Amino acid sequence: MTDATPLHRLRDNVASAYMGNVQAVDRLLVCLLARGHVLIEDVPGVGKTVLANALARSIDCTFSRIQCTPDLLPSDITGVSIYHRDRDAFEFRNGPVFANVVLADEINRATPRTQSALLEAMAEGTVSAEGHVLQLPAPFIVVATQNPYEFEGTYFLPENQLDRFLMRISLGYPSPDDESRIIHRQPARTALRELRPVIAGPAILELQDAVDRVRMEQSLVDYVISLAAATRSHEELQVGISPRGSLALAQAARATALLAGRDHCVPEDIVSNVLPVCAHRVVSRTYMHQGDTLTTRRILQQVLEQVRSPA
Repeated sequence: MTDATPLHRLRDNVASAYMGNVQAVDRLLVCLLARGHVLIEDVPGVGKTVLANALARSIDCTFSRIQCTPDLLPSDITGVSIYHRDRDAFEFRNGPVFANVVLADEINRATPRTQSALLEAMAEGTVSAEGHVLQLPAPFIVVATQNPYEFEGTYFLPENQLDRFLMRISLGYPSPDDESRIIHRQPARTALRELRPVIAGPAILELQDAVDRVRMEQSLVDYVISLAAATRSHEELQVGISPRGSLALAQAARATALLAGRDHCVPEDIVSNVLPVCAHRVVSRTYMHQGDTLTTRRILQQVLEQVRSPA
């Protein structure tokens, strides 16, 4: 079993700068361990960018930030070819997506065409340019933030874009005690700037490999399949959990087990991840962008109550 101490140090380091929902920190680490990406959706001012920056500063690796705006172009993300007159040749200059941790801030303020520039990078870890396939560095995680859709100047994320995120989470408002700490310490100006790396990139890769070795008994695999099957036949759902969603749920469960210091999965590892991993992947028959997440979360909660989990 891999030593969990580096993970505890990483969690504590991130939490020292992000003084809010501790569960959100764990969700972010699960996405990192499972080689997934995370979409943080919430109102402005609750710490979305602070959380992403805290993760990036806690790992000794490269970091880039993409501030998404309506005039952002796909080439502003992936890169652009520059002509060198002295050599009479074009040279590709890497865009900000060529980093270990990429913060796509306010992703739904970019147009769908620009959002799609991240699809290949998130799905395959590559960028196709100038007839070549360029490999992105490893580890690689996209932490995207977005405001609720009812806010002015936002675009809907297409379903295929949403499906590339392992989790879609919200932070919520901090507790009174946490808000008091935020007011006194002003973490964005103090704790975040003082944050130092506590783990290196190669160590993250070792932990990701360790996630693949976490045991999941066949009964738990059958449980994941049963949950997916229940959503595909649910009368209120137009689109259920796909095989990619089942794989994402299983991988998130393995990462959750590793974060808890175990080399095997238990049913709770699956149950705790169903909503953040699957709510944005299924589509209700009364599909509305603004309220669909609430609807699908309610339906998935019903599915969890109906499908029996292994003892």
